[in-house]
Amino acid sequence: MAYMLVVRQVEGGMPQTAEKKRVSADRMERMRGFGASLQARGILKAADSLRSDSEGIRVERRDGKLSFSDGPFTESKEIIGGFFLIDVKTREEAVELATQCPAAEWSTVEVRQCGPCYDP
Repeated sequence: MAYMLVVRQVEGGMPQTAEKKRVSADRMERMRGFGASLQARGILKAADSLRSDSEGIRVERRDGKLSFSDGPFTESKEIIGGFFLIDVKTREEAVELATQCPAAEWSTVEVRQCGPCYDP
């Protein structure tokens, strides 16, 4: 079964300092290691981090009318920082992997099972 480990983080984070850059580099290295371990076990389908919501755009269609909203999205307190798409046998296994994700120390790792977006 496919599950997505979604990394939800608070927008803004630490101030721009040399210490932040060191911590950020350490966190990124730990996340790369986590991804590599999932890949080595043959359960990683995809993984990536997402750029800031200030570079995003939201698209909506209501009653046939399109609307677009450029980021940053002021109502956002959290952003999705990235994801790991994994293929495991059980929800419990996916949750166990989420507990091992380094991002759980500074963010929230949400576990979601993938499914069809519509019934054919």
